[in-house]
Amino acid sequence: MIHVIKLAVGVRDPEHLVEVQTMWAKRRGKPSARRAYTRRKPTREDVVGGSLYWVIQGLIRCRQEILGFDSAVDDEGQPYCLIKLAPKPVLTVPTPRRPFQGWRYLDPKEAPADLAPGASAEPPPEEMLKELRNLGLL
Repeated sequence: MIHVIKLAVGVRDPEHLVEVQTMWAKRRGKPSARRAYTRRKPTREDVVGGSLYWVIQGLIRCRQEILGFDSAVDDEGQPYCLIKLAPKPVLTVPTPRRPFQGWRYLDPKEAPADLAPGASAEPPPEEMLKELRNLGLL
């Protein structure tokens, strides 16, 4: 099983991700469905059952189990893929990640651990993030 990683553009934190997903689900007339939009569908069969890890504000902050895929066509006739996701995100240890376009496969060995119950979901202080960037680690 392999995972997928994707940027949550314009999302402030995991709670905001839930709000955005809920809003889009209601607009589509499927209030309980959670989906992520992408142009290209992952081709590896072992992605289903893996998770989609969300990069929020430069940090991997949460994940959602991948349940399957839907295909659709936008208003301009362009095909796209909707990744069907479990409804509730699981918080992960905040892990720095550089920006990228689209989505990427994520090896399970590189995936951050789920956040332990009671652990802080807050990202590292901005000063620490600046230092990591200066060192070329972000």
